[in-house]
Amino acid sequence: MPGDEHVFFSADTVEAGDDREYGIATEFLNTITLPGMPPHWLALKVGVPVILLRNLDTSSGLCNGTRLIVRRLAHRLIVVEIVGGFHAGTILNIPRITTSSIGNHWPFTLLRRQFPVQLAFAMTINKAQGQTMGMVGIYLPEPVFTHGQLYVALSRATSVDNVSMHCPNEESTTNVVYTELLR
Repeated sequence: MPGDEHVFFSADTVEAGDDREYGIATEFLNTITLPGMPPHWLALKVGVPVILLRNLDTSSGLCNGTRLIVRRLAHRLIVVEIVGGFHAGTILNIPRITTSSIGNHWPFTLLRRQFPVQLAFAMTINKAQGQTMGMVGIYLPEPVFTHGQLYVALSRATSVDNVSMHCPNEESTTNVVYTELLR
């Protein structure tokens, strides 16, 4: 994409009072990637699509999973535009926030201060649930594995003409339906 790339690094620490906080190198904390937590190294450009990883202001449309387009980058905030839904077209500011890794397998709680977004040129079927998109490309290297998953993927587009599906290992795919759930 054209334009200047801005790289934002997180500030990673271990929760204060944690008995094991001593001896954990910041460089090690920077390598940890957890689901729902923003990355340590975040490279953004104006115009890139991102997805919000936390509920920030639900009344304004800043909810976990909201698709956004970066409109401006600054040191302490990013200016974004909401892409779809009721709040589509709304311009909002996203600050850096501190997220924690409570409930993971590490013996300490990681605190990461970073913008709560992640690049979203592509997303999983589960993350796309509830989204509406103008064009949808579906890549299925393996068949879907649960009830309703194919329906969710196919129904994200506004028209069947705007859906393209690729199954590289098969000529077609199977729609998994558990009829027991439909009774």
